[in-house]
Formats: sequence, C-alpha cells, structure tokens
Amino acid sequence: MEMSRADPKGLIRESYAIEGITAPECRSIFLDWALSIAMDTDQPEALRALLSHYGLDRPDHPMTAVLTAGLTAPAKPARRGGRMGRVEPGERR
Repeated sequence: MEMSRADPKGLIRESYAIEGITAPECRSIFLDWALSIAMDTDQPEALRALLSHYGLDRPDHPMTAVLTAGLTAPAKPARRGGRMGRVEPGERR
C-alpha cells in the first residue's frame, strides 16, 4: 500500500519526527489518523504498511506500540445487556 493512501495527512510520519512525543500524544494522533483515512481503506493493511515503513527502524517509539496495538482485535464485552445484566443471580426468574 502506498504511504499516501496509508497516511493521507502525514500524521503518522510527523509523529515519528516529533522528539520526546509521549504515548498519550501518539494515541491522540492515531485517533485523528483513524478518522482521516478513506472509508474504503483496509485499516489493518494500512497499519501493517505504516509499521513496516516507520516502525521497523524505531521499535521503541511510542507510535510503534500504538500502531501495533491497533492491529489487535478488541476484546468481546463480558457483560450481558438488558435485565439479565442488571439483576443479581438469585433474583432471576
């Protein structure tokens, strides 16, 4: 994938150029990046392209950790919705 498609605003590129950037700042930039990529862009593919382009040379950079975390699937919620989630087990009928 071309970098112009994976990082259309250059947000990820710029984050790697900022000296002393912190993990919370990288997460904020990541959110802006996620909202700015085209709807038809395959996000995991874009993340892999960004990691291979920027992250291989900077494995300890906080943005590398954020991009890597972006590739992991979110955990499934453990709570049941509706009445079953609010009522104590002994009160269920």
